[in-house]
Amino acid sequence: MNRLLELRKANNLTQQQIEIKIGIDQSRYSKIERGQSYFTLEECKRLAVLLGTSMDYLNGLTDEKSPYPRKIE
Repeated sequence: MNRLLELRKANNLTQQQIEIKIGIDQSRYSKIERGQSYFTLEECKRLAVLLGTSMDYLNGLTDEKSPYPRKIE
């Protein structure tokens, strides 16, 4: 998941900070970042919001980093 690593570093976040902010174990996040595990739909959603991108970008479905307009609730 090179995109995930790239976005994490661009946002000046450590793996531990992501663990705290989205509520997953640091070792699990590390495996996701290395491509040894996959994130759930909910984890993907939280990561996209935290990193300021779209779920499609995180999953390699688009090369556009900018997030879509978000629904205001």
